[in-house]
Amino acid sequence: MFRSFYRCFVNAFQQNLPVLQKVVVANASVSLDGAQSSRTARSEEDRDGLWDAWGPWSECSRTCGGGASYSLRRCLSSKSCEGRNIRYRTCSNVDCPPEAGDFRAQQCSAHNDVKYHGQFYEWLPVSNDPDNPCSLKCQAKGTALVVELAPKVLDGTRCYTESLDMCISGLCQIVGCDHQLGSTIKEDNCGVCNGDGSTCRLVRGQYKSQLTATKLDNTVVGIPYGSRHIRLVLKGPDHLYLETKTLQGAKGENNLSSTGIFLVDNSSVDFQKFPDKEILRMAGPLTADFIVKIRSSGPENSTVQFIFYQPIIHRWRETDFFPCSATCGGGYQLTSAECYDLRSNRVVADQYCHYYPENIKPKPKLQECNLDPCPASDGYKQIMPYDIYHPLPRWEATPWTACSSSCGGGIQSRAVSCVEEDIQGHVSSAEEWKCMYTPKMPTVQPCNIFDCPKWLAQEWSPCTVTCGQGLRYRVVLCIDHREVHTGGCSPKTKPHIKEECVIPTPCYKPKEKLPVEAKLPWYKQAQEFEEGAAVSEEPSFIPEAWSACTVTCGVGTQVRIVRCQVLLSFSQSVADLPVDECEGPKPASQRPCYAGPCHGETPEFNLEETDGLLGGLQDFDQLYDWEYEGFTKCSESCGGGVQEAVVSCLNKQTREPVDENLCVTSRRPPQLLKSCSLDPCPARWEIGKWSPCSLTCGVGLQTRDVFCSHLLSREINETVILADELCRQPKPTTVQACNRFNCPPAWYPAQWQPCSRTCGGGIQKREVLCKQRMADGSFLELPETFCSAPKLASQQACKKDDCPSEWLLSDWTECSTSCGEGTQTRSAVCRKVLKTGVSSIVNSSLCPPLPFSSSIRPCMLATCARPGRPSTKHSPHIAAARKVYIQTRRQRKLHFVVGGFAYLLPKTAVVLRCPTRRFRKPLITWEKDGQHLISSAHVTVAPFGYLKIHRLKPSDAGIYTCSAGPAREQFVIKLIGGNRKLVARPLSLRIEEEALAMRKASPKEALQTHKHQNGIFSNGSKAEKRGIPADTGGRYDDLVSRLLEQGGWPGELLASWELQDSTERNASSEEDQNAEQALLRLPFTMVTEQQRLDDILRNLSQQPQELRDVYSKHLVAQLAQEIFRSHLEHQDALLKPSERRGPPVAIPPHKHVSGFSGFSRILSTGEGGGGSRRPHRKPVIVRKISAAQQLSASEVVTHLGQTVALASGTLSVLLHCEAIGNPRPTISWAKNGEEVQFSDRILLQPDDSLQILAPVEADVGFYTCNASNALGYDSVSIAVTLAGNPLVKTSREMVINTEEPAITVDVGSTVKTVQGVNVTINCQAAGVPEAEVTWFRNKSKLGSPPSLHEGSLVLTAVSSLDQGLYSCRAANLHGELTESTELLILEPPHVPTQLDDIRALLSATGLNLPSVLTSPLGTQLVLDPGNSALLGCPVKGDPTPNITWFHGDQPVANVTGLMYHILAAGQILQVANLSGGSHGDFSCLAQNEAGMLVQKAFLVIQDYWWSVDRPVTCSASCGNRGVQQPRLRCLLNNMEVDPTHCAGKVRPAVQPIPCNRRDCPSRWMVTSWSACTRSCGGGVQTRRVTCQKLKASGISTPVPSDVCTQLAKRPVDTQACNQQLCVEWAFSSWSQCNGPCIGPRLAVQHRQVFCQTLDGITLSSEQCSALPRPVSTQNCWSEACNVHWRVSLWTLCTATCGNYGFQSRRVECVHARTNKAVPDHLCSWGPRPANWQRCNITPCENTECRDTTRYCEKVKQLKLCQLNQFQSRCCGTCAKA
Repeated sequence: MFRSFYRCFVNAFQQNLPVLQKVVVANASVSLDGAQSSRTARSEEDRDGLWDAWGPWSECSRTCGGGASYSLRRCLSSKSCEGRNIRYRTCSNVDCPPEAGDFRAQQCSAHNDVKYHGQFYEWLPVSNDPDNPCSLKCQAKGTALVVELAPKVLDGTRCYTESLDMCISGLCQIVGCDHQLGSTIKEDNCGVCNGDGSTCRLVRGQYKSQLTATKLDNTVVGIPYGSRHIRLVLKGPDHLYLETKTLQGAKGENNLSSTGIFLVDNSSVDFQKFPDKEILRMAGPLTADFIVKIRSSGPENSTVQFIFYQPIIHRWRETDFFPCSATCGGGYQLTSAECYDLRSNRVVADQYCHYYPENIKPKPKLQECNLDPCPASDGYKQIMPYDIYHPLPRWEATPWTACSSSCGGGIQSRAVSCVEEDIQGHVSSAEEWKCMYTPKMPTVQPCNIFDCPKWLAQEWSPCTVTCGQGLRYRVVLCIDHREVHTGGCSPKTKPHIKEECVIPTPCYKPKEKLPVEAKLPWYKQAQEFEEGAAVSEEPSFIPEAWSACTVTCGVGTQVRIVRCQVLLSFSQSVADLPVDECEGPKPASQRPCYAGPCHGETPEFNLEETDGLLGGLQDFDQLYDWEYEGFTKCSESCGGGVQEAVVSCLNKQTREPVDENLCVTSRRPPQLLKSCSLDPCPARWEIGKWSPCSLTCGVGLQTRDVFCSHLLSREINETVILADELCRQPKPTTVQACNRFNCPPAWYPAQWQPCSRTCGGGIQKREVLCKQRMADGSFLELPETFCSAPKLASQQACKKDDCPSEWLLSDWTECSTSCGEGTQTRSAVCRKVLKTGVSSIVNSSLCPPLPFSSSIRPCMLATCARPGRPSTKHSPHIAAARKVYIQTRRQRKLHFVVGGFAYLLPKTAVVLRCPTRRFRKPLITWEKDGQHLISSAHVTVAPFGYLKIHRLKPSDAGIYTCSAGPAREQFVIKLIGGNRKLVARPLSLRIEEEALAMRKASPKEALQTHKHQNGIFSNGSKAEKRGIPADTGGRYDDLVSRLLEQGGWPGELLASWELQDSTERNASSEEDQNAEQALLRLPFTMVTEQQRLDDILRNLSQQPQELRDVYSKHLVAQLAQEIFRSHLEHQDALLKPSERRGPPVAIPPHKHVSGFSGFSRILSTGEGGGGSRRPHRKPVIVRKISAAQQLSASEVVTHLGQTVALASGTLSVLLHCEAIGNPRPTISWAKNGEEVQFSDRILLQPDDSLQILAPVEADVGFYTCNASNALGYDSVSIAVTLAGNPLVKTSREMVINTEEPAITVDVGSTVKTVQGVNVTINCQAAGVPEAEVTWFRNKSKLGSPPSLHEGSLVLTAVSSLDQGLYSCRAANLHGELTESTELLILEPPHVPTQLDDIRALLSATGLNLPSVLTSPLGTQLVLDPGNSALLGCPVKGDPTPNITWFHGDQPVANVTGLMYHILAAGQILQVANLSGGSHGDFSCLAQNEAGMLVQKAFLVIQDYWWSVDRPVTCSASCGNRGVQQPRLRCLLNNMEVDPTHCAGKVRPAVQPIPCNRRDCPSRWMVTSWSACTRSCGGGVQTRRVTCQKLKASGISTPVPSDVCTQLAKRPVDTQACNQQLCVEWAFSSWSQCNGPCIGPRLAVQHRQVFCQTLDGITLSSEQCSALPRPVSTQNCWSEACNVHWRVSLWTLCTATCGNYGFQSRRVECVHARTNKAVPDHLCSWGPRPANWQRCNITPCENTECRDTTRYCEKVKQLKLCQLNQFQSRCCGTCAKA
């Protein structure tokens, strides 16, 4: 309330400000310390007690950007109060949004609507006023007018634009970066408040332009995102400009053409342009990457100096472990380190982290993995080599050379080169560009830049005489740059240390010829100075005087102190130096002395000769002697060690040790040893040596043996191997990585392929690739140019041995007789293939014996006629079958008879018979393409006149010839490919076979072969007689190809082919019953007579060339119908009548080419007649085709296949339909696919013709005649148009296809099909004249249609690209008509190639659970009981598939007890609280219109169980106590786990097994050590040592010690103990009870606690850590703490109503006895009562005129009642005024 009143008061009446200051402010100085507490205020109140309590904090002056809040208190006295009545603190320390604008500018703009000197201005802020930064100075826009619009800016306004300091009550107050008033904490150069500058680095440098005429600009420096405090200064004629690139990739450019402050990519840029230089400043942090460039503007070069702080944004981050090196049996895995970009949150190349020297790459970690034993393994582990990142080429430097100067500044240099390592680890030089990713190390540096030592002369001493001529001295020192006396100064430049001096006082004695030398004290100093060394100012050893002898009689010792000093003789000062500063031997600091005889003894020497004879006195020798003083520490802590006796030189009288030189060396006693630490050692790890590295590069491995052992005795070296778990310490690692660097690229050869020959010199090849071993053990294949070594051979000779000799057989000769039985022979030569590959004829004895049957065989010709009797028998005859076979469906085996042609599918077995008469079948021979055939694994030539080919392949196609004597018959085999096209034989194979046949054959045989190939059969071919060219086996190829390619086959036959393919693709799918029945009625192999094909060929040869193609289509279609019909009739003849009741197999009509009605009549002749003997036939409608015509007769009579155009005078239309078949077909009619409704206008005539009387427009359409009987049906359509207008046959059905490989629809329908299907869209158009058909796709004309066939559109192997709207437009002279079909491509459910989406869905669930993805083959997830899991179903399809989850064979909803949740639209199944019932397979079924997909996952719930391991090592090596304890382990999935998991399982019973029960060898037995004689300070303990022998019975018997002495050294029986110092805790007295109060009358007192020896020597506290430490703090009773809080009564409320009234009371801490106020902190142990509260919070009634503030008297005095805002507050007072 007061703030608003006060501000309003100040703003309203600035002219009364001095008066108001006197009244209010003069007594209320302002506190600006936000940290000032009420406790401080109380200290002020204690002075006069006139202040009220502080009020609450006000609202913040700003909502953002940093504002101020204040708190008030009032003076309770009528007089003025001393102290502050207002205090401040900062608030709203959050950044303002960019649109908020500048706070000072907002205050200036508030005056835009107030006239200044009668004129409105737009005011802009004037900032950074050095004189009064907290006044509101504004400048009128567009003018130089600057006005102070207010003496104070609002609280919270920044004093300066670049500072956090803020104006409060018109004064500029310091604000730290922690936003606290009065705080001096600053941001470091990296922008971190109170930081240490470690998150950024200083970058400074200088750029010197080297621009040329061809290169006018260049880059100065790149300043990355986040940099701060950037400053660049360009000196010269050139010009700076900026290029930027944001993190999003947006680029920009700023030319900096003029001075000013610019905003470039949200970063403020301060640019100043001067004639000779440019200055660029950016405070930062930069919000983009800045590239500073320079553009040439003159011939002179420029320099740019720059400095900025760059953030360190790349840090090393440790990776996860690589995959394990072994799948079982124990392997290893490594980590690596990757460089991480903190700005983009991604991994970058290592060189980014190498750029910062602060970054230290962490070392790889190594751990064991997959420790389960391998099943049925031999114990060896396959260790896969690992690699970490290959070290980049690096800079390598030689050591620095010696400095060119020892002082005063010199230089030293070194060589720096780029190197890399090869496969052996050898370092070789590389091109420097390979190392340019890091800065090159400097090659020259300054050295010894300190000043050289110099001579420093001290002041001269006084003259050595008091009159006349004398000498004076001074000290001259060699002082280095550290002001330390040292050597190194040149003797030639040394100032002199002595000179003559003259005292003007005359002497009254005769003058001495030489100068008088200094007397004492100068003389003594000068003498020492001269005797010390040649240069006496050099450091030297200075001994002090010897001390008195240590004894008063006899021989003693004298000591003295020897110091390294610099003598400052004549200045009477000495400087001490460290001992190592003095050169030469140090003088002795101890010597013996003799103090005379003791107790009246008579000396045996002259005292005057003491100094010379002291070292040889016998008494002196006997004074010092050698003695044993205890033993050293035991060499071993267990298992038996050794202690050595300590020998010291002692003074016999004082028993104190002295220098060993004082004792006679020859008297030194011998070395004395004793055994110690004989207790067996505890189990510990024994470590072997590292093995050699497994690889020379990449990451190899070194292994070592580590085993747990138990040392029983070190003397006999008896060690027992134990189980690992018996060693308590962590097991040392058994493996470590080695040779951690990448292998260079090298040649890696594959295995050699088998040799091309078994002997006689062959060739074998292999693949040689350039590869590099990568980090994960894999190989990276590289271009061959990366491998510098010569490439390994990829081909070599092999089998270089000679082949064994073999027989080479010629062809059989002709039969030796012309009739009857004869023989055939062939010659044989012995051939040998040499190792060079050359064949040579060798002696036949070298070949194995040749069977007689191999060179001669019988032959049989026609029976010879007897003499005088004519012959009655004929020559041999082959019963050939002149047929053509076309295989349509897969069959395992087919049987044929020679004489025909067969077009077969691959992989079919063929049996070819050659039936002969008058010829013995074993003598039949077979040829293929003129080559003699013999049996092989693929072709079997049987002795019974047949040939078998196993699983046809393309090379089996050809002409097979059967020879029976002179009779020969052929059989031609051709192969049909997958696209129903004939497979052509390889040309090279045909040429090679023909050429080989011509080479081998004689001219006669060649002629015979040529005739044979041209169809000249021995038996006489009917084709020759019919005039058909006797071609080779390919004369029917064209007809068969057309038969296979065009649509002339009946629909069911085509369907059978497709169904056959579908059946092969999915053998388990169930087909429609009718389709199966139709398939059974279709032929596997079509059969027709060769004569029928010859007739067609002859008919075609007689047609004109231009019509031959059209004729062939029609004739081929007729041929297909006949072949198929004859097959069905043959089938029905074989069936029983009861089996013929199935549904008819429909054969849809074939669309014929118009203009061939004559052919239909010719081919149809012979259909009638035959009477009752006529065979059963399917219906066939007689097609009488003619061109469409415009008929104008009143009665139109037409046949099917024509187009009727209705005219205005047409009164009747009669449509004839003639069908043949047995039984007689039934005729029905349909219009546009719907059954015709007969009426008095549309009639069905007795001959089944359809008559339309008085045709109207509604009668226009396609009329279809359907003929059907028990065997099938046939249908043909006829178009009826109006006045010749185009008409299109349409269909409005929806066709969905997911299985058929090809579908055909009429235009107008909607087609949904899967990809890869052949889609035919029929557009049967009619019109007079005939309508022309045009196709469109998505309303765009098809420029090159995929395939058009008689108006139909054929789309082959459709894909998603073919999806769209296909329109058929039929047009003629009378108009046009368009019909459309929409093609939609379905995508059946399938597994996506990328699984990122489903993995993202699993992560998005936020459930950190084990997860598994289903797959068609099933995936497995092993879980613990009670766990939960997530199952993902990765699937895609169009439309989106619906997903159903199953457990076993039931949907999850039907499985009782299964807790589950369906997530992500069914793609994720969460299964909770898994148990044994949840064990098994889960599957997801994805379905859409295109199909379905089932994927599975198997959840295995594993359990815990106890396993009994083999017994551990025996507990003893002999005696009767040795046992082996079998070890129990808790296992989960063969992995050991914590035994608590098996707590509920039945624990197997294990019993200890006795072992090593045998007599022990004799050994020393020792008792336990006795207690130490002293607890500290060194004591002794003993034990008993005996020689014992332990029997197997457990009885130990003593034996003589000599027995044990021979086996081992006797253990010691005495040892030192408790050598540690005797210490105790000591403490001081308790301090006075004057600590802080912690309760009523309760305070704290302290004392010091320290560790000391019993002698009082203070030690560190760690020495007493084993002892309980006394307390150093305790509670105590204090009268000063007998205090409590005292409160006064509440004051009157400051208002009688409204929301602003408050009241206060005094709260003070007082002493309970004296009742006097004491400091508040004494009462801090209790809560302080409130000293301020709100009051009279009630609405004020307007009817009563009263004051609502206590300042109304001052308002009245200042005459402010005429203002409304004061009149309303001071209603009562102002009314009286």
